[in-house]
Amino acid sequence: DVQLVESGGGMVQPVGSLRLSCAASGFTFSRYDMSWVRLAPGKVPELVSWMNSGGRSTYYADSVKGRFTISRDNAKNTLDLQMNSLNPEDTALYYCARRKEYLPPYGLGYAPRGDDHDYWGQGTQVTVSS
Repeated sequence: DVQLVESGGGMVQPVGSLRLSCAASGFTFSRYDMSWVRLAPGKVPELVSWMNSGGRSTYYADSVKGRFTISRDNAKNTLDLQMNSLNPEDTALYYCARRKEYLPPYGLGYAPRGDDHDYWGQGTQVTVSS
């Protein structure tokens, strides 16, 4: 069975940092693009970041560009999200998600859609507050 298990969330003060990790199992991790998606109270889900299967292409939401960095280790089946300069607007439940195969890369005319991902983790809470 496909499993995605996030860790690393918590409470942090503004301008602080957190590193989220996702451990994947039950599928050939290196074949799939992976993403981080967040859900804040009262808001629609937001694609935070995406990385293609080989780790050479990335996408970031405008709201996190320059502050967040996505990475993956295909040998260890892990996906990470380094989050710096956090602010209260980053408070959300963060999900690791597996992207469906054969979709075009984000950007270059393809915008994130609600049904781009087929498996999700249970989420890890990130709270930014003073």
